[in-house]
Amino acid sequence: MKSIACTISYGKTDIDYELLLMKRTSLEIAVHPDKSVVVKAPKTSTLEAIEGKIKKRARWIKRQIAYFNQFYPRTPDKKYLGGESHLYLGRQYFLKIEVSDKDTLIVGNGHYCTESIPEKPEHIRNGYFFIESTSSKPEHIKKILDSWYRRQAKMYLPKIFNDCWDGFKKGALNKPNLKLQKMDKRWGSLSINGRLTLNVNLIKTPKECIEYVVIHELCHLIHHNHSTEFYKLLDRTLPDWMKRKHKLEMTLI
Repeated sequence: MKSIACTISYGKTDIDYELLLMKRTSLEIAVHPDKSVVVKAPKTSTLEAIEGKIKKRARWIKRQIAYFNQFYPRTPDKKYLGGESHLYLGRQYFLKIEVSDKDTLIVGNGHYCTESIPEKPEHIRNGYFFIESTSSKPEHIKKILDSWYRRQAKMYLPKIFNDCWDGFKKGALNKPNLKLQKMDKRWGSLSINGRLTLNVNLIKTPKECIEYVVIHELCHLIHHNHSTEFYKLLDRTLPDWMKRKHKLEMTLI
């Protein structure tokens, strides 16, 4: 199988794609979640014929790329100053910062305080992140807050993953290995060797959105692309996935 990196112009934009020449009888165009375009074509195809078919599907390719752009985390420009709001499981918490001789973060509302928020964050309304810090510099406050988010993600995201897997298990599928990682452009991904990676920043989004990302990726265990069959499976497994997807897209982390 021969792989060639190619580019084709369509209007004012260029479409980069990977061309795979292989033993097959028809041409296939696929757009993957990382927005890469892969074209599989018969070995006997001419480049002119291939480009002609790509141009006919160019609008569809651009729509697919735009679709995957919706999954990219939307990150506002945070200042990490007192009074600024930050999210946990979809709820807002406001920063209260005091200079101290130690670095700590406590969550509360003036009456109830804890070092970790319960799984049902509605237990704390009008909440705050109380941060005692050896420095009030934004970069130091960010470091404290990011460290707290990572701890929460390690405790909570695996629980959601396990619950989703228990409801999803189909046939002889192997349970994916879970990895948590901070990612700039993806909420989640499933590797070809069965490893499910979740963005640590999911801990800032509502629980139903986290479940959507997990179920979406688990469906790729059966259907590796976004085919009609993939969406039929997603519909059966999570009937309200469109509502959850929209809520996730609207979340500013």
